[in-house]
Amino acid sequence: MKRNIKRLTSALAISGSIFPAPAQHEPLPPFQGTIGKTLDESTLWHPEKKKAPKSAPNVIWILLDDVGFGASSAFGGLIETPNFETLANDGLRFVNFHTTGISSPTRAALLTGRNHHRVGMGHHAELGIDAPGYTGEIPFEAGTIAEVLLENGYNTFALGKWHGIPSDQLRLNGPFNRYPLNRGFEHFYGFHGGSTDQWHPQLTEGNDPIDVEPNSKHLNELLADKAISYIANQKSTDAEKPFFVYFATGATHAPHHVAKEWQDKYKGKFDKGWDWYRREVFERQQAQGLLPEGTVLPPRQDGIKAWDSLSANEKKVFARFFETYAAFLSYTDHEVGRIIRYLKENDLYENTAIFLIIGDNGGSKEGTYTGTVGVGKSGIAGADIDFLLSQYDKIGTDAINNNYPLGWSQACNTPFRYWKSDANSEGATHNPLIVHLPNHAHKGQIRTQYTHVTDVFPTTVELTGTTIPEVIKGYPQWPIQGTSFAFAWNDAKAPARHNIQYYELHGGRAIYKDGWKASVYHPRNISGQSNNDPHFNPRPYTQDKWELYNLNEDWNEINDLAAKYPDKLKELQELFDSEAKKNNVYPLHDYNTGRPQPVVKPKTVILEGTSQKIKVNIGKGDITITATVETASRKDEGVIFANGGLYGGSSLYIKDGKLQYLLNDGLKQTILTAPEHLPAGKNVIGIKYLDNEVILSVNGKETARSGFESRNKYIAGIAGEGISVGQDLNSPVSKSYPAKFPFTGKVKKIIIEQ
Repeated sequence: MKRNIKRLTSALAISGSIFPAPAQHEPLPPFQGTIGKTLDESTLWHPEKKKAPKSAPNVIWILLDDVGFGASSAFGGLIETPNFETLANDGLRFVNFHTTGISSPTRAALLTGRNHHRVGMGHHAELGIDAPGYTGEIPFEAGTIAEVLLENGYNTFALGKWHGIPSDQLRLNGPFNRYPLNRGFEHFYGFHGGSTDQWHPQLTEGNDPIDVEPNSKHLNELLADKAISYIANQKSTDAEKPFFVYFATGATHAPHHVAKEWQDKYKGKFDKGWDWYRREVFERQQAQGLLPEGTVLPPRQDGIKAWDSLSANEKKVFARFFETYAAFLSYTDHEVGRIIRYLKENDLYENTAIFLIIGDNGGSKEGTYTGTVGVGKSGIAGADIDFLLSQYDKIGTDAINNNYPLGWSQACNTPFRYWKSDANSEGATHNPLIVHLPNHAHKGQIRTQYTHVTDVFPTTVELTGTTIPEVIKGYPQWPIQGTSFAFAWNDAKAPARHNIQYYELHGGRAIYKDGWKASVYHPRNISGQSNNDPHFNPRPYTQDKWELYNLNEDWNEINDLAAKYPDKLKELQELFDSEAKKNNVYPLHDYNTGRPQPVVKPKTVILEGTSQKIKVNIGKGDITITATVETASRKDEGVIFANGGLYGGSSLYIKDGKLQYLLNDGLKQTILTAPEHLPAGKNVIGIKYLDNEVILSVNGKETARSGFESRNKYIAGIAGEGISVGQDLNSPVSKSYPAKFPFTGKVKKIIIEQ
């Protein structure tokens, strides 16, 4: 195959070392040569490393976040995604593909080819509890696709969102055995949480947190740059060896961050509103043959107002939310397109299989009915329109954490009902899949077979001609539960082979069998977040009402047949119970509480020399933070310590000769200022949190105090950012000082006492 060495080597310079991660599993085989006293009397023997099959293609999995079925233009949406369209026209559109309905479970099922509860990911990793289906820890008996392909002679790279490690393991001292580099990936560049600031991302490379500030690039661009560099390095090193890339964007999960020039492309384009959008998209989907004949558009969800009934101000700000979201998705398409273009320019495209999953679940429901802009007062649920209008120009910038209203979520999910995390519904679990196959003749076709996210793993194994080891790194492997859909490549009418599939998230549940589906919505009950759920109405499981749908005739679940076919409903309820027991779904759990948090130590000491953020659990009660610093003169300045970031946190720093303690709730700032300069030498700075006020002191003398509404946003580690010492890493707590703003004196230690 022709290689464009010039392009490859130029991209090679983008990143550093090539393969620092764990090698294949290589138990020492018995020596098969002969050993004499000298080399001349010996026969040397070297075991050959396993290589990928000669014709094995490169493989790229692309997984987007929080995108509904009807968002992308590749599936009838009004958001322009020309690269996705090109990829679909070069490949196949799977219109009956399903996810689990939410982030961590979908990723666990995708990477392992097993059901999400079976591999301990019944919900988000950070919400794990001590029950087999909900630990938040993927067992080593469930090897990932990367572990399998690595054993079969592939190079393996992961980029972007991981979201598969419990919070108490995301520490500088590990344990690291469930990090990407220990689950089959040779490189990782991305973030571990459910979301991150797209302008100031909290990133990890390998196992180590990194800081990219001051940052001038969007996270999408950083990820695409790194993916291209991995491919360039690999092909420059071993052109014949295939690669596997898992590219999981933070887009389009909130915050919906995007550059203004992308926002401007959509200015005024959604002024007709979400009801118009749904009708337009539904007609486009029908015209493109994406919907079964007879599908009808469901009514607007309860609680969502008719667009025409909104005030002028509501329309203005709600349209801006969606202009920004659309820009975010279009820009994501652009950066994915850069990777595809690189493959084409270097003669790699035709030998690369690409699986593009447009969303790990349906459109987001976290934006509530009005949209949200942050974590401060009026920033989350039920925000008044005047307040939202005051934030209009900030939407899409790093100043706020914005998400669109629920009306747009249902619009993005056209033609389905409900939205993300409602696993009973197609709106949560029915996502687009595009597959580009090397040298495939049937391009631009549609496939309607029922498929599930667990199926991508065995399909990839079949496509690559690789084998799944019975044992990986000493762990006997569990059976794969997904079913390859490679049989559908050349036969659009082939009957589906994945015929039974359960769904469950925080008590909502469903069971699918041969086109029939029984489901039940269970109101989510998360302490302190009830307003985020438009259906919040806690009730016992015994009061849940099951529904029944024939998806062969009613694709988007409009006609409940439970009363008409009670025997079919009972059959499916019993099947759900059987599948639930088999897959560790029980005990059902509505997530009123997650895994008990570690008990806070009476004293936490952070020492001089700390170069990364430290996560500290801070509970209730009075708290004292003591910083011991040394200054040489009044000219010393910079951040002594910072916690959190622009969406909420606190920072102790010296600027313009003044000691200041800044509190940021994500929308407004409060600053306590010491009236006098710090004297040269050793100084002890105290910060004491009481019930409703904070006190700043220097060398035992109170210098300032202020009231506050909720201290957690200042000291509990917003978005998992943690505490940085001697500088403000990642997302800055404030823009009142330059990024990082390193302290020119010395921070000897930080002591947190409760």
